[in-house]
Amino acid sequence: MKIALALKQGRSVHQTPAILSMPMDRMRVLNVQPGDIVAVKGMRTTHVRARPLPAGNDWLEAGAELPRNIGCDWGDEVECLPAQLPVLQTVVVKIRNDVGCTSADLAECLYDLPLTEGDRLTVKLPMGRVAQIEIAALDPAPAGLFRETTSLSLAENPEATHPYEDIGGLDEQIARVHEMVAVPLLRPELFDRLGVAAPRGVLFTGPPGSGKTLLARSIAAKTSAAFFQISGPEVVSKHYGESEAALRKVFQAAEKEAPAIVFIDEIDAIAPKREALSSEKQVERRVVAQLLTLMDGLAERGRVILMAATNLPDSLDPALRRPGRFDREIMFAPPSADQRQEILRIHLRTAPLAENVDLASIANESHGYVGADLAALAREASLAALDRAVREAGSEDRVKVDDLFITQADLTHGLKATSPSILRETIVESPTITFADVGGLETVKAALTEAVIWPQHHKATFAKLNLNPVSGVLMSGPPGSGKTLIARALATESGMNFIPVRPGRIMSQFLGDAERALADIFAKARQSAPCIVFFDELDALAPRRAGKDPVLDRVVAQLLTEMDGLSRNTDVVVLAATNRAAALDPALTRPGRFDSVIQIPLPDRTARLAILAVHTTDLPLSEQVDLDRIAAKTDGRSGATLAALTGAAGRSAMRKALHSESGDPVITQADFDEALAALDLSDLSLGQDFI
Repeated sequence: MKIALALKQGRSVHQTPAILSMPMDRMRVLNVQPGDIVAVKGMRTTHVRARPLPAGNDWLEAGAELPRNIGCDWGDEVECLPAQLPVLQTVVVKIRNDVGCTSADLAECLYDLPLTEGDRLTVKLPMGRVAQIEIAALDPAPAGLFRETTSLSLAENPEATHPYEDIGGLDEQIARVHEMVAVPLLRPELFDRLGVAAPRGVLFTGPPGSGKTLLARSIAAKTSAAFFQISGPEVVSKHYGESEAALRKVFQAAEKEAPAIVFIDEIDAIAPKREALSSEKQVERRVVAQLLTLMDGLAERGRVILMAATNLPDSLDPALRRPGRFDREIMFAPPSADQRQEILRIHLRTAPLAENVDLASIANESHGYVGADLAALAREASLAALDRAVREAGSEDRVKVDDLFITQADLTHGLKATSPSILRETIVESPTITFADVGGLETVKAALTEAVIWPQHHKATFAKLNLNPVSGVLMSGPPGSGKTLIARALATESGMNFIPVRPGRIMSQFLGDAERALADIFAKARQSAPCIVFFDELDALAPRRAGKDPVLDRVVAQLLTEMDGLSRNTDVVVLAATNRAAALDPALTRPGRFDSVIQIPLPDRTARLAILAVHTTDLPLSEQVDLDRIAAKTDGRSGATLAALTGAAGRSAMRKALHSESGDPVITQADFDEALAALDLSDLSLGQDFI
């Protein structure tokens, strides 16, 4: 049974797309209830849900998109008949406006709607946003219901993406991608003339936030190609065959829209190494096989190019990384200082900058930052500027727009509030102490400055003299002599990223985990260079190899390889501390690994006086306190012992002040004498324990 009525625009805009209002008496003729699915036929067919109108009307009311979807105009007569639709397995949606929505947002808006291939819909997103979408492909075609099991992929409109001018620090990558992708899509006859097949696949590798997805969208805008984006985790389904079908549908839709680019983000999620998969992971095996088949068929699909991105290239199946599939791999390395300055300039080009802003200095200090990190830095600086303006004005209402400026202090705040994203999963500390906070050890400071800071600040001189920077510095000295403290101060003085490594976080009960963790630390250090990797208590991690502990032997071998292996540690310095240098494996202390071994002795009288001066700088000392006398009485004591002595004197002064209720505490010579006496007694009892 079917009916034919004229189409009329509804008096109110439907809040939900794919809705058709029809008279109740005509609904009874069709034997449909409110909410049932109805097929509407004009020049083409679409599917909607029925909504009742009062009986006796002789027209149908619809939203503004229905005439375009069925190829007719208002007032034209259309046919309606009841329909049954299957549940959709996969849906490919093209976004036609720059609204910045995700597949999760769209999936929520499309739930339980009847969808037809080729239809255009307007859906309301969270926070009042409106997305104009086109149904590019469906499986099963040509129509179906969107449910919670349906997989949704986005084919975004390339006109809403960024041009090359909005991408900073990627000139080399842009040139290579343009040669590989844009030229075959724009001028395919050039390759025909040369008699060679155009490249069909490009793999982007690099740390997260380095601009892989941004460049993929920009190349689509440059070529005006249709852009189909596949998010790796969204393709995998637990149901047999659905994952492979989702991939096929995207490639088929791209073929219809050629020239087109299919971009797979996080491809390692759907194409891992098959030999590393267990027997239970058959879905992943089939997806890899399907992807290989689709890539081999790209030559017959016309002007369709596959681009993919991953930050774990070594986890991909090797069959993908051969010529004919991914013809070229493009590495997105962390940007240099000049590239970081260019990226910052792009992010701040519309921001009101004060006259004292020096982007070059911020770029020089943001070691290891990628594009996303620099965007976060600019955002934090803007928030700092707003916060400062609110505090100066007294309230948000009093802030004048013309008074908002980003100063150098705001950018410095943004730098302190952010860190390189590549290092966030590693224990990264930002030391704040300097050499001035370390009493004594002047010779050690000078040696570390020459070994670590000079190669960073005087690269031209090193190159002119053909000098290679040291790859490792080993600090050896008794406990409490200040090895760890001066390592943290060195990180501040040099301005380099700082990764402290503790043996307890490296060692594991599982075979190969310790070596893998060590390799990951060095890989992250190379990506965030210039960087200091600091090993505290190195003797616990790399003792002399004797064949008794195979785990430690493998860790030592891995450390030796990382420090002086095939991978170049450019601008990476390994700094280590130990109080048992004789227990280290001899292979570590040869030139090329730990080039410099610095002995840190117990402080002499002058050094002890300097250490006491540092620890008592901000303390309320009595005029009678004689630090030189205290330094003379602490012969053979370490810096840590002197710090503990100062703390004990402070606690003694606090006890006296609380008992006498005399007011503010003051540290006197008597407090230091009491602390010295307690220190001598503790040494005596410690000696008795070992008798």
